[in-house]
Amino acid sequence: MNRLREKYNDTVREALVKEFDYDSIMAAPKVEKVVVNMGVGDAKDNPKVLDAAVEELTELTGQKPVITRSKKSIANFKIRDGMAIGCKVTLRGERMYQFLDKLIAVALPRVRDFAGVSKTAFDGRGNYTLGVKEQLIFPEINYDKVQKVRGMDIVMVTTANTDEEGRALLANLGMPFRK
Repeated sequence: MNRLREKYNDTVREALVKEFDYDSIMAAPKVEKVVVNMGVGDAKDNPKVLDAAVEELTELTGQKPVITRSKKSIANFKIRDGMAIGCKVTLRGERMYQFLDKLIAVALPRVRDFAGVSKTAFDGRGNYTLGVKEQLIFPEINYDKVQKVRGMDIVMVTTANTDEEGRALLANLGMPFRK
């Protein structure tokens, strides 16, 4: 069993029940899924760039990404309807906890001048979105093989009803919020 999942089951869930006065431990919020999205704008000119992004995302998450396509044509960006413009992975269960553990314990502390993640990036329903500027903060990415530094969006979807509950859940799991 994963270290982060054990922490949730042993301590975090009980702490949340005490803090928010839930009737049962099953009412305590939990992380439902993590979506990692990498937009690759250069893919419109060179489709090979997308293959590198897919490979990097597979290495990070341990799961093959789905290629995302544009929904409509945008002339200013030279994008046509249906063009491949990025890739995303939806993680659940064991892989999700492994990725979160790696993100919280290893990747975020490697960010230059890191002072914590924003407390305000919640969506009103307890889900948290985090933007990462470069994929090099993850230990799996080999610096020599990287063609271009790319960022990614990491969305943590929780079963929390409010931002306050979601913040408490992620903080108890070890997410380093700004003071």
